[in-house]
Amino acid sequence: MGFWSKLFGTEEQEKQKEEEKTMTKSNIGIILGSTREGRVSPQVGAWVKELADKRGDANYTIIDIAEYKLPLLGEAGTDASGAAAWSEIIAKQDGFVFIVQEYNHSITGALKNALDYLRDEWNNKAAGIVSYGSVGGARATEHLRGILSELLVAHVRVHPALSLFTDFENGTDFKPAAVQADSVNQMLDQVIPWTTALNTIRK
Repeated sequence: MGFWSKLFGTEEQEKQKEEEKTMTKSNIGIILGSTREGRVSPQVGAWVKELADKRGDANYTIIDIAEYKLPLLGEAGTDASGAAAWSEIIAKQDGFVFIVQEYNHSITGALKNALDYLRDEWNNKAAGIVSYGSVGGARATEHLRGILSELLVAHVRVHPALSLFTDFENGTDFKPAAVQADSVNQMLDQVIPWTTALNTIRK
């Protein structure tokens, strides 16, 4: 085999190895839990994904509930075409990070509706939670934990809680304190091994 054949052969082998590595990594969906106009969840989701991608330990994808236009579950006379797409994208994920905002001491109606739409697609997967609100979204997180438990989603202990007063400028421009990035990585340090373990149950 000549020099160029060896060179290109090596490059092709490395490319194949990278593709195989990507295929064997778990898929983690970063779910934006708010759909209202002017929401800040896309900023938070993009920040989490940037931190997560640097780790290289999973395939991270932002999943925006707003894109699926889910009607209220059981509501008559509405177009439920987004429900099939919602089922498909959630089924593809091995684990999740929920971006959660606190509305009246709980999660948004949109997130609750999206969770209620499915069951098997959630089962036996792991999840982390990143929340925000006047008290860091803590009360919404506690409500979400109960729902996830019922859906057989194993939610990890570490919970980055973002304050509207210290992690957002004027309540709208996301500028997290440096310590929050460490919290996200600590959360993912728990989500990834739990996801890997639960993969063996489903497959």
